[in-house]
Amino acid sequence: MTNDHSTDAVDPGTAEKDPADWTTGDEPMTGPQRSYLETLLQQAGREAPADIDGLSKVEASRRIDELQDATGRGA
Repeated sequence: MTNDHSTDAVDPGTAEKDPADWTTGDEPMTGPQRSYLETLLQQAGREAPADIDGLSKVEASRRIDELQDATGRGA
């Protein structure tokens, strides 16, 4: 009998889901998202967009991803 405890398996509870597939993606961005977005904007030397107050969770996530790439903080 063998126990296969492979580290290559992805835990479905921690798998990253595409923001387009989020069921709550159209809800307003969360407080932590806004805080991180503002931090990244500052680090990138960019002004907050005029529509920042109206961003959804999905829109905030996409902008965070873009800014992480621009600032070198991406995964």
